[in-house]
Order: sequence, then structure tokens, then C-alpha cells
Amino acid sequence: MATISRGIKAPIIRKGDDIVKIVTDCVLSASREDGFEFHDRDVVAVTEAVVARAAGNYATIDAIGEDVRAKLGGETVGVVFPILSRNRFAICLRGIARGARKVVVQLSYPSDEVGNHLVDLDALDDSGVDPYKDVLSVDDFRKHFGTPLHPFTGVDYISYYSQLIEEEGAEAEIILANRPEAILAYTRKVLCCDTHTRFRTQRRIKAAGAEVCLTLCDILNAPVNGSGCNAEFGLLGSNKSTEEMVKLFPDNAQEVAEAISASLSAATGKQIEAMVYGDGAFKDPVGKIWELADPVVSPGYTSGLEGLPNELKLKYLADNDFASLKGAELRAAIEKAIREKDKDLKGSMVTQGTTPRRLTDLLGSLCDLTSGSGDKGTPIVLVQGYFTNYAD
Repeated sequence: MATISRGIKAPIIRKGDDIVKIVTDCVLSASREDGFEFHDRDVVAVTEAVVARAAGNYATIDAIGEDVRAKLGGETVGVVFPILSRNRFAICLRGIARGARKVVVQLSYPSDEVGNHLVDLDALDDSGVDPYKDVLSVDDFRKHFGTPLHPFTGVDYISYYSQLIEEEGAEAEIILANRPEAILAYTRKVLCCDTHTRFRTQRRIKAAGAEVCLTLCDILNAPVNGSGCNAEFGLLGSNKSTEEMVKLFPDNAQEVAEAISASLSAATGKQIEAMVYGDGAFKDPVGKIWELADPVVSPGYTSGLEGLPNELKLKYLADNDFASLKGAELRAAIEKAIREKDKDLKGSMVTQGTTPRRLTDLLGSLCDLTSGSGDKGTPIVLVQGYFTNYAD
């Protein structure tokens, strides 16, 4: 069969809802209504947002502020390499400011970690500024680049982040620098707010003499006054819920994935794989934004989704090994090559051009694109035929 990715509608999920039953019922109902059958190794995926909503994994700004104050002392806190996002970081920054007297935000430039640009690369090239060594104040930045706005949101994030901090009663200072250690000229108590480079950033700042250096994983990694938490990722992967609250990354994703698999496998008589997915891992070619602001694409998945693809490149076979063949003879030769391929093709020329990414990253990206991030109302995705190939 062909590969099919099908978005499945679901009701609005609230705290306390049985997410496993809802996913099971919605998938089975879609099968009856649309007339499709189930097969072994079908994949049912559900977005992390509704998993966390059902579990009630939320935290207030006050809880963030209290944790920041307890762990970083409540005076001057350095916030290093946050992403530029109203949804992903603005509310976290409010909480951090609520737990400090002063916040020094160190922004990377020309863009943040996931590709949101503060300044155009051509403008940076023409400015004479060296992004590898120069530390810029806001005045320095304005002198060179003016007040550029984010191309999608129209926000001046330097002013926006300063305003958020000051609204919480803290003093704000913004600097722009790409060496993590630059923050230590302003404070010895630091919170590394990058996602995928956080451990490198933390290591360098600690080695340069920080008194305290934490990552966002260390904030709300345990409940504060009954709040939600995530023991592994803390505030990483959180989203704005309201102006006073964030929804945290789910801390029960593995349990949910395994329960969905068991429930649907029992109902269908087929081996159904399941996963919880967040942001897909892909880059927008126009906006230059790398989508993955979550710490991982999939925080929970069944064991059948472990590993990487082990695929031959059909184009390579057709143009090289079987260049003299055509029609049924070519098809038969390629099918035979697929059936007889080694179990580990890593490093082989016949794999060049295939995608050496984890299956969960590939599937999660497919699901994220299928479900969208707005008002489609399809937080559940059924992927069928993903593990079939040309020879099947």
C-alpha cells in the first residue's frame, strides 16, 4: 500500500480527560466513517499539547518566579540565548523576571538558535561587526542596524523583552553576544535558555567561573506549590497558555504512547505503534526558521519506532547498478536488490541521498505538518504504509 498520513479530528481536550480513550475512540470512529482498515505497524500519533492538557501539566508565572528565586538567588540573573518567541519564551521570561531584581538578557545574533533573525545577514556583513567576538549594547545594535522587526510577527524583540521584564518590576538590560561567557561581565548567576545547545553553553559558562549556571531543564523540574513540572525538561518545550500560565511539555508521554498502542492493538487485532509528537524537525526555506523549539520531536513512543531507516536509493540503483535495464526487467532487479539488502547499509554508496534521521524524528515531522498548529482540529494523526517499500 502507499504511505498515507491522515489527520483525525478530536474534541477539545481539557484537564482530566482520558486521552488514551479519546484517541482510541477517535481513530476507530474515523475508520468506520472513512472506510479504511488497519494493518500491522500502522502508527497513531498524538500531539504533546493535548497530552499535557489532559494531564493538567501547567504552571503559573508565580511558580516559575519562586523556583528561579530559590535557585538563582533573586538578585541579578543572566538569561543566555533565549529564542525570540511570544509563545515559547515570553511568559517564561515574565516568570524569571518575577524571581529577580535585575535580568540581563544575552541574545545571539544575527539570529536565535532556531533561526528567528534579529538582523539580516547581508546587513551584518556590511556593518563591520564581528559576531564571533563583538558584544553589543542595545545602543550599539541600534546604531548599526536600526530597529528591525521580525518578518513574520512584526515584533521588535529587544524592546519587547525589555518591556516584559520591566512590567514585572525588575530592571532590564539587553546585550547581544555569541560567546556564552560574555554574560559573566554582568552576573555570575546564569540561566541558559537555549534548547539544543544548552549543555555546551552551560559547560562554557561554568568553565569561565559562573557561581551558579542552570538550564531551563532545572526550572520546574519538580512541582512548586502544587504546580505541574517535567522532571527531565523543566521549562523546555513549554508554551504560553494564558498571560499568567504556561503549559509544560508532557511528563507522561511514554506511558500514554504505550497505552494507546495497547488499546488500539486490542481493538483492531493489529500491532499498532504509537507516539507522542511535538515540533517537527525541519527548516522553513523562506523565513529561515528551524521549527524544532521542543527539546525532542517525540518524548514518548513504542519500541517498534526505534532506529533509523535502512533504505536503498532507487534513483542511484536505476542510474548506476541497473542503468542498462528498463521496464519489467528493471523493476524486478530493483525489487530483488531491496529484498536482499544488508540489514545495516550505513556507509554504503547505494544509500547516498537517503535521510539518516531517526524514525521518530521523521514520523514526528510528518505528523506535525499533517496536523498543523492552528485550527484544523486534528491533534491525532494515523500514518499507514510508512514501513512498506517498492518491493512489497
